[in-house]
Amino acid sequence: MKYLLLLIISYYYLSANAHVFVYHRFGDSKHPSTNTTLEELEKEFKYFKDNGYKVVKLSQIIEKVNNKEKVPDNWVALTIDDSYKSFYQNGLEIFKKYNYPFSLYVYVKATQQQYSDFMTWQEIKEASKYGEIGLHSYNHPHLTHLTEEEINKDTKKAYEIFEEKLGFKPKSYAYPYGEYNEKVKNEIKKFNFDAILNQSAGTVNETSDVYSINRIALVGEVNLKQKLKYKTLDATWIEPQEFPTDGILRKVKAKVDPKIKEIKLYITGIGWKEIKVNNGIIDIKLNEYLKNARTRVALSTDYYTISTKLIIKNKKEK
Repeated sequence: MKYLLLLIISYYYLSANAHVFVYHRFGDSKHPSTNTTLEELEKEFKYFKDNGYKVVKLSQIIEKVNNKEKVPDNWVALTIDDSYKSFYQNGLEIFKKYNYPFSLYVYVKATQQQYSDFMTWQEIKEASKYGEIGLHSYNHPHLTHLTEEEINKDTKKAYEIFEEKLGFKPKSYAYPYGEYNEKVKNEIKKFNFDAILNQSAGTVNETSDVYSINRIALVGEVNLKQKLKYKTLDATWIEPQEFPTDGILRKVKAKVDPKIKEIKLYITGIGWKEIKVNNGIIDIKLNEYLKNARTRVALSTDYYTISTKLIIKNKKEK
């Protein structure tokens, strides 16, 4: 009964939510951790088609967000990171078959230096006839480990080569590994992208930050119906903002809708726990040693209505 009540409350205060998904490789069994089989891709596309979902350009969703307009619940955008050759050789034909647009994010160094597993500039140009092409850095670094100057240098180099080779400017950017912090976000924003994408569970609505667009990974055999249950919890994170220097998470503090009385807290490597909410304020003292250098801290009403904070250990920290 308690969980049913939370679910009813969540529908009361949530806005409409679009889903943005991210793929990597297609029909490439050598790399199962990042691969989607062609059979699985067909199954997912057929599910969208048969269940009333509309696959739209990512730019259409971003336009809604910028205008503070409701984003239809049945809208889906499909993104592809790294520009692996398997997309061009295997996946693209299925996208064309269903007439589904996509946003492809180019790992510039891999294409520029002609790595064998990555698309050529000519193949990317051909793909641009069917979808939007964005930037995925030059060197695919862990951006949170870099200085502002290094972030700027990598992005500038990628941007200039991209424009030279393709003849147009990239309008969106995907954080390598989905990793960022405020330093990274502020530096990438200087290049005036329309949108910047992360890789966190959640959705997109009219309150979303266009410089941190949520994307849900589709890798391997997935339960798409379950993935489409995700909604975005409207939460303002106060603590943590960064990975603690001593590796111990001592507090989680955030603001949520005052109607919420109980919420679930998730920490990578530790799991879920239920906590009380006091007039919209979550303020819980902890003493948890973070086992993972890449740690997600999440708040959720029902495991699917979620807000996530990703904190990354600095390589200089012990």
